[in-house]
Amino acid sequence: MLALLVAAAAVPAPATGALDAEYAFIRAAEQQGQWTAFRRFAHPDAVMFTPETVWAQQWLKGRADPPRTIEWRPAISFVSCDGRTAVNQGPWLSASGKASGTFTTVWQADGRTWRWVYDGGKAPVGPVSWPAKAEVKQAACARKLRGPPVASPPPVARHRNGSPPDDFGRGVSADKTLGWDWKVSEPGKVRHFRVFLWNGRSYDLAIDQTVAAE
Repeated sequence: MLALLVAAAAVPAPATGALDAEYAFIRAAEQQGQWTAFRRFAHPDAVMFTPETVWAQQWLKGRADPPRTIEWRPAISFVSCDGRTAVNQGPWLSASGKASGTFTTVWQADGRTWRWVYDGGKAPVGPVSWPAKAEVKQAACARKLRGPPVASPPPVARHRNGSPPDDFGRGVSADKTLGWDWKVSEPGKVRHFRVFLWNGRSYDLAIDQTVAAE
């Protein structure tokens, strides 16, 4: 799960860094086991959905790998100007081949290491078409930003007494050119997820996704 080598903090990371991490994640799932790979690549405070919001590392702890892993491939990657934060999307297919959908994963680089901080899926989408190559859409670096795309993220909620995470969250890249937020609403645990990308003058709504619980 290593990103490409970054010479210094002031030098932008390659825009494909999160895609490299995604492909490494996929290989690890195939070679080491599905949940083993999820644990290995997850940030300590990553969240996922069951459909309730859960701390990924807590939910994954001790979970046995299934005999076969799900399959997934990135189709598009929205990347911050500095290349250190990205949101990957693409199709997924269950191990049985009977269920499919779209995954969305938020990645952040910590030095040379990439970790996912948000992972959510949407189903169904019908027959899966595997992308030959993922498209990269990178935020503009031009002009001075007037503020973050979403409200400043709250302090990271730590794992205290096994309490679950809140049913909402948000984040922003260090350079403020990419931001995201999500909220799980009642009834039915419907999840809403958005991504904002700086275009040089304003923020484009790159992803606006509503996921209904199965």
